[in-house]
Amino acid sequence: MYLRVFSRLLSAMAGPRPVVLSGPSGAGKSTLLKRLLKEYEGVFGFSVSHTTRNPRPGEENGKDYHYVTREVMQRRIEAGEFIENAEFSGNMYGTSKASVQDVQAKNLICILDIDMQGVRNIKQTDLNPIYVSIQPPSMAILEKRLRDRQTETEESLQKRLAAAQADMEISNEPGLFDVVIVNDDLEEAYGKLKGVLIEEIEKVQEAKKS
Repeated sequence: MYLRVFSRLLSAMAGPRPVVLSGPSGAGKSTLLKRLLKEYEGVFGFSVSHTTRNPRPGEENGKDYHYVTREVMQRRIEAGEFIENAEFSGNMYGTSKASVQDVQAKNLICILDIDMQGVRNIKQTDLNPIYVSIQPPSMAILEKRLRDRQTETEESLQKRLAAAQADMEISNEPGLFDVVIVNDDLEEAYGKLKGVLIEEIEKVQEAKKS
């Protein structure tokens, strides 16, 4: 019930459509997203997710994620504070209502960087975002990218690869995403990402001029 009530609230708010950005770890979402935010400064707002996993080197609490304990996360989910949540590799992730509201209230395009479970949850609301999937060109290339990071244990890496395989298969389901971008060539992938978002980008830019 709370999802329907909240989604109606979001639909009633004036502003550009949010963007759901999904894809396996190592597909290049972060690289494309950082470039988008740099080129279109002041257009996008990043919805900061909550997670129970530990920060990686260089990550900041409140910027990359809100890092919380499993107990705190579970309590907030039960209190209805999240529009989606999922568990991956033994860690919980979720998007809070407040994080989306904060971005939309500023008339910015809210970016939701979530996994496939989250995508399915959002599909049950009236949020009406643009759904974009970023995929690697192959499992072999994805594995190399993940190993080059040197941030995973072998067990964690194998879990991510298994999840990525499922992600790549599910992303091709008809109607799940508005566009699936295979990140083989960074320039080409970025061009496709801009192409699908340009209408909303221009709306925000025009609103800022008026």
